[in-house]
Amino acid sequence: MLNIALFGPPGAGKGTQSKKLLEKYNLTYISTGDMLRAEIAAGSELGKEAKSIIEQGELVGDELIIQLIERKIKTNPDSRGILFDGFPRTTVQAYILEGLMLKLNSSLNCMISLVVPTEELIKRLLLRAEISGRSDDNLEVIKNRLKEYENKTKPVADFYAKKNKYYPLNGVGEIDDIFQDIVKIVERTKSVSQTNIVLLGKPGAGKGTQGNLLAKEFGLVYISTGKMMRQEIKEGTEIGKLAKPYMDKGEIVPDEIPIQLIERRINENPDANGFIFKGFPRTLIQAYILDGLLKRVNMSVSAMIDMKISTLEALKRLSARGRTEKARPYDGSTELIVHRLEQYKEKTNPVIDYYKNQGKYFSIRAERDEKEVFENLEEKVTNILHDSY
Repeated sequence: MLNIALFGPPGAGKGTQSKKLLEKYNLTYISTGDMLRAEIAAGSELGKEAKSIIEQGELVGDELIIQLIERKIKTNPDSRGILFDGFPRTTVQAYILEGLMLKLNSSLNCMISLVVPTEELIKRLLLRAEISGRSDDNLEVIKNRLKEYENKTKPVADFYAKKNKYYPLNGVGEIDDIFQDIVKIVERTKSVSQTNIVLLGKPGAGKGTQGNLLAKEFGLVYISTGKMMRQEIKEGTEIGKLAKPYMDKGEIVPDEIPIQLIERRINENPDANGFIFKGFPRTLIQAYILDGLLKRVNMSVSAMIDMKISTLEALKRLSARGRTEKARPYDGSTELIVHRLEQYKEKTNPVIDYYKNQGKYFSIRAERDEKEVFENLEEKVTNILHDSY
């Protein structure tokens, strides 16, 4: 699902931009203001309760708002996503929205805030009052609403900024220009939301270098089981002591070790858009394990990319690395390098077949220079994410 919150003070243009977003993305529209006014017009009990609060320019209680939102969501079970206009308006409502999204096995992609100077807001709202005759658009109420926004709603920006989901945008200018800026943000955030990429390839294929670059480019969290285990060994932890004999020989460590490390990393990043997995899964059993770990946080593997290099190129690269400060214990011996390559072929080829059968297998040639390989990977990931949406 594509879930967007359009944020900003009264008069910022959220309603105008919402109409354009709905037309482009075919989302379920949730405007708490519109829904409340509809209840008031219908003379419902909820509407009567809300009327006096709205006319004073104050915020309606969360209980009433949630009733309206849940009702609207239930009437659109097959929605491609939701556009929230005017919600969340407090930090408490932000937490409520997190819970609602969890119930839908989804999350908010982005909060886009239209930033407009106060003088311009007052001017717009007074003009709207003349045109629409809305009783809540007199000068006194306008000033009170803007004060409410400043005191209660702007902290919501901080809430989503900490999750790297808050995008402030200049709300003054041509409507179509502002809309195009909004679309750019939506396209970017919809691509990375809930994205999990597995990087596979022979030892020496460059997975570590490229995995770090991809994670940075797409706002994902990089998980390298080998790197984490080497850190555990360096620190002399119990996990490190268990892993060391296997790592020294270039063997696959027992599954309970990477499970602990991956689970820890995922738990440390509860708000991540997704992960780049390097060096895991290396066996079919580990592929099942990764599915289980991701399912616990309502995620799944989006794609597996096979970084292809020849056996001869792998031998050259690993032997060269063995003569640098980045050398692994198993890089100094041709016998160990060959063993690792044989083990990769035996253990990891079934993993490749596993992802092929799911339609999640992609490959690139990784024998080019680092910059060219990254450009190819970047293009591949962008296409994968676009097609998956």
